Amino acid sequence: MARTFWILGSLFALMAVGAGAFGAHALRARLTPDLLAVWETAARYQMYHALALLMVALAASRWPAAGWGAAGWLFTAGIVVFSGSLYVLALSGVRWLGAITPLGGLAFLAGWLVLALAGSKALASGAP
Repeated sequence: MARTFWILGSLFALMAVGAGAFGAHALRARLTPDLLAVWETAARYQMYHALALLMVALAASRWPAAGWGAAGWLFTAGIVVFSGSLYVLALSGVRWLGAITPLGGLAFLAGWLVLALAGSKALASGAP
């Protein structure tokens, strides 16, 4: 599990850097300022949660506790749904995609809650 989340986190971070650069250079002249802001939000949240996946991988490899896997998969789902829907919205201008985005946000929130619970359990058990 730790290896899977390490790989996913690294790849999502790589893609977030690429998306940010693509937005700053290739899309700046092609998108309206509001759609460019949507793109930048997608890349920023993707990076935050790619780093969270790396944190899950490190925690899972160090402290045995239930919950690491759930947190990692919730972060992964959040990246795909939240950032993915915003990327497509920015490129297509199709506004109804914004209705899907909050589902990804809920996955992010649930991931942070599960991470807090798993970490609390691991540290309460006397993990170093």
